[in-house]
Amino acid sequence: MKMYVCGVTPYDATHLGHAFTFLTYDVLIRRLIDSGRTVKCVRNVTDVDDPLFAKARELGMHYLDLAAREEKRLEDDLRALNFVPMHSTPRASSAIADIRGFIGMVLDRGFAYEAGGSVYFDVAKFDAFGSVSHYDRTKMLMLARERGGNVDDPNKRDPLDFVLWQPSSSDEPSWDTIWGAGRPGWHIECSALALRELGTTIDLHGGGTDLIYPHHECERAQSEAATGAPFVRHWMHVAMVWMDGYKMSKSRGNLVFVDQLRERYDPRAIRLGLLVNHYRSEWEWDEGLIDRATERLGKWAQAAVDSKAAGSRTEKGGHDVLLAVRERLDDDLDAPGAVAVIDDAAAKGANVRAAAALLGVEL
Repeated sequence: MKMYVCGVTPYDATHLGHAFTFLTYDVLIRRLIDSGRTVKCVRNVTDVDDPLFAKARELGMHYLDLAAREEKRLEDDLRALNFVPMHSTPRASSAIADIRGFIGMVLDRGFAYEAGGSVYFDVAKFDAFGSVSHYDRTKMLMLARERGGNVDDPNKRDPLDFVLWQPSSSDEPSWDTIWGAGRPGWHIECSALALRELGTTIDLHGGGTDLIYPHHECERAQSEAATGAPFVRHWMHVAMVWMDGYKMSKSRGNLVFVDQLRERYDPRAIRLGLLVNHYRSEWEWDEGLIDRATERLGKWAQAAVDSKAAGSRTEKGGHDVLLAVRERLDDDLDAPGAVAVIDDAAAKGANVRAAAALLGVEL
């Protein structure tokens, strides 16, 4: 099974919103492997992007040095939280040749145009534009404006058209092309990496709900325009984490960082604190979340110790718990339901070790 998960722009530390999104796909991968499937999952690193350049300017660092530092911090956090290793974590900067070829394909097929030194995707030429998000034009314009779409660009034929290639500022990286020196747009980076790493059609593509539009909508359009084949069989989006009444975001600064939590808590408890929330449902951070998870972890660990001491009498019960957890995960990845199953089993003294391990919690 081929999966692609949109990664981070590495200019700051991993916050709980990132961790919750990536945890969702980690649990899915674990269940797929548990069911006998082979999984090839790619998570990109967006190291050619406006926020990274802005932060590097602020810190007086080279943008690739900043990206490398923050990418390592992300990997340290995910390793501590017991994430399954990715098949690959390619950087956008590694795909410039692929991106140039990709844009050439889109232009050759008549889905893009050159104007003002940039190359734009022509959404009017792609009849299915909007079928990922199902948003109307008014909402798409609003979200494009909020999320860096530059809808007022006078070189565009339509405000919803999006950039594939653009001129670089004087202090930004630049690569030569037949359309002029510059750098890629955001959306084209993921399409090029996905096609390079996984082939024409992906089984499942994921990310946060904030990526539905414009990012995933534009990814789908340009990819299918280039290849003429379906890009993604299944889209899967993870709801946002909130704090102080707003979506957790770097721009607002209402963040809880994983590396800071790791200084105070067992990483297994951090993982458990996230697992009690369903991936489709938005939820609000509260200070007691990890404390409650720590208490739950203690009960599960004690049940594992007690069941081991009881010997073979608990083995059948442990298998039944594992089957029940599988059943919950197979129902739209119901991790909170799976946690409840293990809670009940632990209270009854059952062997919960294998069931917890399927959720990535080693006891």
